[in-house]
Amino acid sequence: MGCAGLPATSLEHIIATADLQTRVDRKYLVPPAVFAHLLARLDSRMKVLDIDGRRLFEYESVYFDTPELLAYHQHVGGRRRRFKVRTRTYVDSAQSMLEVKTAGGRDETVKDRHPYQLDERYGLNPWAREVVGGRLGDSALAQRLELSLVSRYHRATLVEPATGSRLTCDVDLDFENHRERRSGPDDLVLIESKTTGAASLADRTLWRLGHRPATVTKYCVGLALLHPQLRANRWNRTLRGTFGWSPCRSA
Repeated sequence: MGCAGLPATSLEHIIATADLQTRVDRKYLVPPAVFAHLLARLDSRMKVLDIDGRRLFEYESVYFDTPELLAYHQHVGGRRRRFKVRTRTYVDSAQSMLEVKTAGGRDETVKDRHPYQLDERYGLNPWAREVVGGRLGDSALAQRLELSLVSRYHRATLVEPATGSRLTCDVDLDFENHRERRSGPDDLVLIESKTTGAASLADRTLWRLGHRPATVTKYCVGLALLHPQLRANRWNRTLRGTFGWSPCRSA
């Protein structure tokens, strides 16, 4: 991904200085050439996660929603009270986490995470449903959650030591459910800037390069690609222009 020239940092250092479980997320969809230009502009002011010489890591996220896709429709409607429940697996280290994400005040994302059994990542066991129900304040809702989407991708993680802000850079996006599978375009980097609020160095650099934040999530993009009958007004332009999506006219 072109991160070879950046100085390295460790996972322990990122957790200690830039874990950011409560944060503001800004997302950008850019071609590889723009990403390379961004890295050149950031130069030595950013460090990249390096584990045993590896800088690009495989991730798998398994999302859970109600049968009527309540979480998806909350995002489509821009609801202030919305949630996301998933297991996230770090494939290279065979470690899995249960994550519950909710929207906080001032457009913040609040993430609650717990270690999870790797072989149970495609479902929610009774303990997980109890955790989710407690975090959402709705035990009945937690009991209704079922697997709705699996996404896979490769990620590089950058951190700005001066501010503790973090930048995740995803490629090779792939989505599947029980019936089919769709992949994102090859010439795409999904950049997510994670800060405590104020724009980061990477944000300001991308703005100067002419790229503004996109209202998009991997979960919602993946579901819309696999279910073209779903309402996706909020991401219509991004889905059409970037992912070649078109709605199901017969729906």
